[in-house]
Amino acid sequence: MDQTPIGQILEDELAERGWSQADFAVVLGRPAQFVSEIVTGKKEITRESAAQIGAALGHSPQFWLNLQDQYLLAMQERDAKAQAKLGDVRRRARLNRLGPIQILQRRGFLTGKTLDDLEREVQELYELDSLDDTPRCEIAAKRANQGEDITLLQRAWVFCVRREARRRPPVNEYSRSGLDKLAADLPRRVRTPEDFADLPGRLSNVGVRLVYVEALPSAKIDGCATWVGKHPVVGLSGRGKRLDKVFFALLHELAHILHGHVDKDRAIVEDLDDKDESDQEVEANMSGRNWIFPNGYPPVPTRIIGPWVEKKAAELGIASIVLIGQLQKSGWLDWRTTLVKGAPSVADILPTWNQVRR
Repeated sequence: MDQTPIGQILEDELAERGWSQADFAVVLGRPAQFVSEIVTGKKEITRESAAQIGAALGHSPQFWLNLQDQYLLAMQERDAKAQAKLGDVRRRARLNRLGPIQILQRRGFLTGKTLDDLEREVQELYELDSLDDTPRCEIAAKRANQGEDITLLQRAWVFCVRREARRRPPVNEYSRSGLDKLAADLPRRVRTPEDFADLPGRLSNVGVRLVYVEALPSAKIDGCATWVGKHPVVGLSGRGKRLDKVFFALLHELAHILHGHVDKDRAIVEDLDDKDESDQEVEANMSGRNWIFPNGYPPVPTRIIGPWVEKKAAELGIASIVLIGQLQKSGWLDWRTTLVKGAPSVADILPTWNQVRR
């Protein structure tokens, strides 16, 4: 790379022609000070001045701009401070290739004040030996963007769930039989938003960690199942906040764990589109429905009205909105039905699951 100052090259060109700086200024129609400042390196050549100099000396404007850029880049490579700043740019770029750093900072998952601190936090969050490694996690995630690879946002959300799970492991060892019994019992225990409050404790008793991490913007993820150490973990994003939707996401993830769809070595990623379900997705959804309707799907009248829903839900021992949600999923009720008006929300309960609200 040419390290000759552009001013020296211009001065040599003028000398070859026998022109003084004052002569050249007249040719350009510029003040003599303009030429002097370029020769002494006090002023950079612009597109306009490159075109004028090129016209006067028989070169293209690009010729002069390229010479100037080569010189300035050469000087930058020798500038320790400039190189240090570029090094920081590369480090920040590497972090942002791993995940949505700014979003994680705004949400309080990353709090480091310096770049060194931030790198350590990201390495810990993504469970990496080196920041040059590719994050790995074993997940079964309910997602809404069918047919796409898991995104940076979705992956970041899963690792936030895993970190929360590492901080407070379950009180007991994992019991598959205990979880199976609990999952079958939950639809008759969870009938109001307040019933969500003790779900983490119930699951902890059978060795499962239940975590709430609010959905990241545009992440399109409802829940995940993963393993952290010797314990299965369920993460819920609370997307939609409606009791039945969040509750079925929980049942869905518990089914993945019980069916062995996810473990320490296998990963599953699926979506919410019922038109193209995998066998494991069908199995997880079927288990969730069977826990809600252990004696089979109830007979449904031609015209579904509020009083019938209330009566049938009471007979089944489940929340009315859970029955309505299942009727919607099965196509018996339109998604726009007025029966969902005033549906209970779990938005205020979910954040209480974690010690630190995010």
